[in-house]
Amino acid sequence: MPKLTKTEVEKAPPREKQYTLWCSELRGFGVYIHPTGRRTYFVDYRTGDGARRRMTIGRHGAITTDQARKLAIETMGGIVLQKGDPLLERKTRRSSLTIAELCDQYVAAVERGLIIGRAGQPKRSTTLSTDRGRIVRHIKPLLGKRLVIDLDRSEVIRFMRDVHSGKTAVRNRSGKNGARVMVTGGPGTAARTTGLLGGILTYAVDEGIIENNPARGVKRPADRQRDRRLTRDEYRRLGEALTGELAELDARQAVTGVWLLALTGCRLGEIVMLRWSEVDAASGCLRLTDSKTGPSTRPAGHAAFDILNDALRVDGNPYVLPAMRSALYYRGLAGYITRLMKRAELEGVTAHTLRHSFASVAGDLGYSDSTIGAVLGHSSSTMTSRYVHRLDTVLVAAANKIAGEVWRQMTGESGKVVNIRGG
Repeated sequence: MPKLTKTEVEKAPPREKQYTLWCSELRGFGVYIHPTGRRTYFVDYRTGDGARRRMTIGRHGAITTDQARKLAIETMGGIVLQKGDPLLERKTRRSSLTIAELCDQYVAAVERGLIIGRAGQPKRSTTLSTDRGRIVRHIKPLLGKRLVIDLDRSEVIRFMRDVHSGKTAVRNRSGKNGARVMVTGGPGTAARTTGLLGGILTYAVDEGIIENNPARGVKRPADRQRDRRLTRDEYRRLGEALTGELAELDARQAVTGVWLLALTGCRLGEIVMLRWSEVDAASGCLRLTDSKTGPSTRPAGHAAFDILNDALRVDGNPYVLPAMRSALYYRGLAGYITRLMKRAELEGVTAHTLRHSFASVAGDLGYSDSTIGAVLGHSSSTMTSRYVHRLDTVLVAAANKIAGEVWRQMTGESGKVVNIRGG
């Protein structure tokens, strides 16, 4: 029985049937000589309970004889020290879920209402749509092929840094019906996508797929855009961009949508999905049947209702921002905001910036955090939940004053004197 070397392995002639060459120096290490001439290294061992196993290491050519011997030594060393079964572990890993498969299971669980959100309710369809986008654009491209059981903290951190640096950034027309897709990096995207990954891994822990969540405790970058607020000068520039000559060429729904975001402090999805049946002008509020925090009653100011009075209406379409070719809602508001802010020369301004700025103006006017939270529909505030059918006049008055101040900063006027423009 010779010591297995490259020469010994390569000079062994093929036969009609497969046969084995064993190494004289390393017990359990051998190579198969196949009739085709292919040669495959393996290790033969016994587990802690005495069961015999034979595990292939690699094909000659893909690895050298010396590399195969080192792998054999490592394998058998692990058996002695840990009393494990590397072949069983390999089979287990091969049958284990990948990150991509786990994401698909998670999405299916959300669709069945099995994943509970922050408000103690199943995740909303709009939230799931956002989650799907982050999974497809960031998580699967960077981690999809990794096994869930192999993912560790360092890989989560590397994933977060890759998203932050824009490794998954995309700008093309791969969206539905050729719609433009813009996927960016940055701290906000990295923080929110890593947060979603952590939530998916928490689901894996709950399902018994893994014991610990490797994303737990990973420090996420601060999203500076979410702390951004508009100054008085910036509010004025935004107002000018919405009322200037170029705005006459903009979609009327888009212009309406930005005004409503600025004057109500609502979230983007809440305005995009707003229906006329949810507009209660007599009570001075928007009665949202669905929001990030569930059903929510939002006080709104006169300036917001003036905008609503001028809004485009399409027969048979229930939405405040109607699509023109169907009974659905207008889908271009997010993209319009990006173009509008570029026109106004405002950097880092998003729909959330308008919401944060609305809250900041409320703070400037001296309103308490609890009042501001109630006007914005924060999940931590219980004030609006007491007035599902009857809204407190104090909150209506607060919303009216805040919206009036935002309007004044955007237009320089205390009352509504500017008509909505747009095609």
